[in-house]
Amino acid sequence: MRLFEVLLVLSCFALLVDLLFMKRSAKKTGLGVGIGSSVILLVQLFVEGYRWQLLLVYIMTALFILIVLLRHSGKMVNLKIGKLLKYSLSSLIVILLVVSTGLAVYLPVFDLPKLEGPEKVGTQTFHFTDQNRDEVLTEDQSDKRELMVQVWYPTENRNNNKRGTLFPNDKEMFKKFIQSFSTSLKLPDFVLDYWKYNRTNSYENVEILPSTSLYPLVLLSHGMGTSKVLHASQAENLASHGFIVVTIDHTYSTFATIFPDGRVTDYKTKMTTVEDRREIGNIWTQDVEFVIDQIEKLNSGAIESQFKGKIDLNNLGVMGHSFGGATAFNTTYLDHRVKAGINMDGSLYEVENRDDINKPFMFIRSGSFEDWLANFEIDRNSDDEVTKSLSDELHIMKNVINHGGNVIYVEGTQHFNFTDLQFYSELIKLTGITGDINGKRGSNIVNQYVLDFFNKQLKGTSGNLLQGPSDMYPEVKFIDPEEL
Repeated sequence: MRLFEVLLVLSCFALLVDLLFMKRSAKKTGLGVGIGSSVILLVQLFVEGYRWQLLLVYIMTALFILIVLLRHSGKMVNLKIGKLLKYSLSSLIVILLVVSTGLAVYLPVFDLPKLEGPEKVGTQTFHFTDQNRDEVLTEDQSDKRELMVQVWYPTENRNNNKRGTLFPNDKEMFKKFIQSFSTSLKLPDFVLDYWKYNRTNSYENVEILPSTSLYPLVLLSHGMGTSKVLHASQAENLASHGFIVVTIDHTYSTFATIFPDGRVTDYKTKMTTVEDRREIGNIWTQDVEFVIDQIEKLNSGAIESQFKGKIDLNNLGVMGHSFGGATAFNTTYLDHRVKAGINMDGSLYEVENRDDINKPFMFIRSGSFEDWLANFEIDRNSDDEVTKSLSDELHIMKNVINHGGNVIYVEGTQHFNFTDLQFYSELIKLTGITGDINGKRGSNIVNQYVLDFFNKQLKGTSGNLLQGPSDMYPEVKFIDPEEL
């Protein structure tokens, strides 16, 4: 909870105590509590901002303030009520306040984890259209493939801009974004309205930090049906350590993508067969390759931007989560410009002719990977298509290790611990899509290994964590190729 939210809840209970236990003669104390609570209420509403989780606290506080001030001013008749009724009402009020406070705690307003790198982070968004590709996920045959990408980079923030919000600042765009997301979750729009307060560590549209050396580049793809917004903390972390990071929204495969003209696209991707996965995977791979083309233009000055001559295109990596992780692998294999890649808990959609990858690569899997391996061992001799594909995927992992790469898993994590979703609510753990590990701990572990990998492969530094188990991160287990 935010500071004034905590103070508001405490002041509400203080008012209740005054009403229940303080005598009218304690006028100064009562008036002090009432006036102080009024100030806290106003500051919370107008500075931090209203959110529905605290609605009962707002109502009770306002009502208690009125009663306390009237009571101690002598303008209110002293009503006599029985102890049973008095304490029954008090108990009910306490229960309602606890429920409201609990909603505020478990559906919190949050800031992304503080940056661990030495640099501040700037961010800028671009809208790219691939005129050479028709959009096959819409019915309009004239549509071309459009992408929204966000660039994260080191900055000095010389103008002392305020940190940006995680979601669009523009009220109309935010409303459209939330409507699309809440519709997919079958929730009323107001339930997610408080997301407008969630903040990043980044500053929008600020100047890039001058450097005598070029910045290595990392492209990041989200998972199927999510969004680049769920990977902001990973992008920020790399940027704070001297990387330029580009996050991509794969249009029509996100819960919502906002374009500069106000259009909001939602999820339209259908994947019911193995062939569907390959076709969509091909689209995503082409998305990444097209974005690399555009970054090359930014760097050359063909597209006007502040990034001209700032990007080290000879040290380019890709990473992704889930379907985006599979895309990172596919792009690393196919595109000669990509030097190294990371797949975060993504099952591969293309395994044929992929076992001879000769570039540095790392698979980071969730804590269920060990159980998955054990269960797969039982069915390894099955000849169905799915089992064969999984067997081929394990063979690829084995080759990655034998060529100097890594396959690791993080105990206590589940699939969505590789995204920022773990910060949105502790209640998400109840669904099983995130593990028992503390969200910030899980995020930190993934960030450390991602950073160590790209430092080694794109900067030629560090790499200590990749050598084997670490006492600092006992949750991380390294897979031996013989286990595969």
